[in-house]
Amino acid sequence: MPTILIVMIALAIVFDFLNGIHDSSNIVATMISSRAFSPRVALGVTALTEFLGPFIFGVAVATTIGDEIVTASAITLNILIAALTSAIIWNIITWFLGIPSSSSHALIGGLIGAVGIGAGFDAIELRGMEKILIALFTSPIIGLILGYLITKLVYFLARGATPKINWFFKRSQIITGIALALSHGTNDSQKTMGIITLGLVTAGVIPTFHVPLWVITASASAIALGTALGGWKLIKTLGSKFYKIRPVHGFSAQLTSALVILGASLVGGPVSTTQVVSSSIMGVGSAERVSKVRWGVAKEIVVAWIITIPATALMAAGLIYLIDNGAAISAFFCNLFFC
Repeated sequence: MPTILIVMIALAIVFDFLNGIHDSSNIVATMISSRAFSPRVALGVTALTEFLGPFIFGVAVATTIGDEIVTASAITLNILIAALTSAIIWNIITWFLGIPSSSSHALIGGLIGAVGIGAGFDAIELRGMEKILIALFTSPIIGLILGYLITKLVYFLARGATPKINWFFKRSQIITGIALALSHGTNDSQKTMGIITLGLVTAGVIPTFHVPLWVITASASAIALGTALGGWKLIKTLGSKFYKIRPVHGFSAQLTSALVILGASLVGGPVSTTQVVSSSIMGVGSAERVSKVRWGVAKEIVVAWIITIPATALMAAGLIYLIDNGAAISAFFCNLFFC
């Protein structure tokens, strides 16, 4: 493999690892806040389950990301490096600030900016980009509505039950939590698989787009390791700032999120786990009482979602310009300062 390809793959693995840290809160926040499991147990079980996800449910999302949104013959490895670097920087900034922004939005924004400047917007496949944007922006709405409906159904079925039913909701979260972790591993790690495989095609290492087993293993391992380490600031944001989460809320939010994310994964739709889980939590809380949800916190998160794609697109555009014109820029400053 050429050195530049190795650099691109390394950046993709770093992005995947940070994605695991960033999104671990989405998977375990409700089960920790509802005191169903301790943080270490929740993160450990989630990490193992996430690793298994893509091996069980296939790589439809990887195909969408790597084979349907850009023309492989028109792009370069520098473009992928710029897109990944932009997404990584954004993830680090939002992780440090404790803002549960979307890694998926960061990656898509990075691709749009880097490809647009580095290869021209004609290299972007509009049909594939449309598929991705529809999945990204409709999934949180579906999560909000479905969370509301599932919680109403749960309350109806549990009417007249004794307080002991809380034990059922606590223990049931091992099932819903595993389902959510499987769906997250299936969807999010595949974004990295798609980028790495696209890089392999671009570099001529493989002739056509198909995800090698080692790419699946490396991507699944990186996101699982990131999840095991956890993102404690984000866990606090999702787990406590919306409202006080009880076992019934954790059960309903996890079930809702798992259904939305897994459903999208099976049809190849990349979604933001951050968006889906956050909107599900809000939908679940609204089913009990609309005023129960602290909508001010939700507003802050929505603002982060809105600015992520433009911010990472601009950052990636600047990076690819610097990478492609680095020699000329260096020569200019060298002449300017008589070096």
